[in-house]
Amino acid sequence: MIGIAFNQREFEYDAYTLVKAFYPQEDIEMYCTAEEETRAYDRLISIEYGEKVKIRLKFAGKEQEDFLPYDETEDRTTRKNKLKQVLYKLLVQETGQALPWGNLTGIRPTKIAMGLIESGMSNAQTAEYMRNTYFTSNEKTALAIAIANRERDILKDIDYEKGYSLYVGIPFCPSICLYCSFSSSPLERWREKVDSYLDALLKELDFIAEAMKDRVLDTIYIGGGTPTTLEPYQLTRLLGHIQAKFPVHQVKEYTIEAGRPDSITREKLEAIRKFPITRISVNPQTMNQVTLDIIGRKHTVEDTRHAFALARECGFDNINMDLIVGLPGEQKEDVRHTLEEVKKLNPDSLTVHSLAVKRAARLKLFQEQYREMGLENNQEIMDMTMEYARSCEMSPYYLYRQKNMCGNLENTGYAKVDKAGIYNILIMEEKQSILAAGAGASTKYVFQHGARIERTENVKDVAGYISRIDEMIERKRVGIETWLK
Repeated sequence: MIGIAFNQREFEYDAYTLVKAFYPQEDIEMYCTAEEETRAYDRLISIEYGEKVKIRLKFAGKEQEDFLPYDETEDRTTRKNKLKQVLYKLLVQETGQALPWGNLTGIRPTKIAMGLIESGMSNAQTAEYMRNTYFTSNEKTALAIAIANRERDILKDIDYEKGYSLYVGIPFCPSICLYCSFSSSPLERWREKVDSYLDALLKELDFIAEAMKDRVLDTIYIGGGTPTTLEPYQLTRLLGHIQAKFPVHQVKEYTIEAGRPDSITREKLEAIRKFPITRISVNPQTMNQVTLDIIGRKHTVEDTRHAFALARECGFDNINMDLIVGLPGEQKEDVRHTLEEVKKLNPDSLTVHSLAVKRAARLKLFQEQYREMGLENNQEIMDMTMEYARSCEMSPYYLYRQKNMCGNLENTGYAKVDKAGIYNILIMEEKQSILAAGAGASTKYVFQHGARIERTENVKDVAGYISRIDEMIERKRVGIETWLK
């Protein structure tokens, strides 16, 4: 157990996440000394705010201390950066290790790089600022800046402030993966309710189409869950309704996650092809059968090959594949095998995820059971995935991070020329309002030139979403009237 004591409540969560990045397996408690009695810990981090932000580490009888001048009249970001700079340096001294992303604990490092470049900084000035402020490694700094510049180029012809994107959530999956914490439900439990779910979903889509009719629709993304758990007639019903209500032929990108290979059939792909879908995903996660069995994927490696070939036969020319690095028991050579198999299939884009174990996932709940297998990821493995992407003529185009990420690394999207996922960039860089429909969907309102962001959440429970659809629509109506009008 590690204790963090504050003399006042300020940036507690930032301190917690940074300590957790260095000690991912440790339990951490926080308390305020002005409100509670002093607690005893073998390892204690004391944070005091005053004319200085002073931090003291007392670990196993050894003490270290450092500080920076602290002025409460300075803006919040400056004060938070000072806290994290002092704490990071002390943790590096204590552990003898530096983190690849330095003291950055947020999920959007490229948003920082893009903001600095858009403010007028050169690439070199941006790099210097990131290294001096956040202590990012040279490699990660260069990656963030390269991706920020590519994103700017991809978005240069999109007036994203005047437009919007549409997300449509299908919360059903053939089975729930060991690591999953998304708003997903096993199809067998809800099969008899899918049509009722679509009734509610189409009603919400009708509202969005009418409320946003004066804005340009730039991208559509149908995700989940697994959209291809829907039967062909249900896919036709959903896609046909979207086509009737939204200007789909004008959008710059229209994506549907075919996702799980065990949910893909020729009939479903042919149903999708009747509509102007420009991009799909076929997601193996790994090409090692033993791992697929462990994580609860109900498909085989051969199913992935077959589904991908089927998609090509049906005429899809922009296919993404998702991989996860850091799965239970997989080491570098297992990842290499997956990359070799994926390379043979020759997808148009590739998203490499570093496993992030969230609280709701069964892998987190039963972590002791899987700990002996190991959850391995490191910079060497991530470098290998980048080299394979380059050998497939793909370049990195977007990047994001998650809490509790294996190796404290990142998720990176790679794509061939003209195959980058525009929606992925818009949502990760928070450049545009995303109107989201479906159970568990989160609408994001971006306004005041990106300076402000507000959200409207839909309930996650499928039955609750169906029964409370009018409430979900009213939430959106208020959000749109308040933030976008």
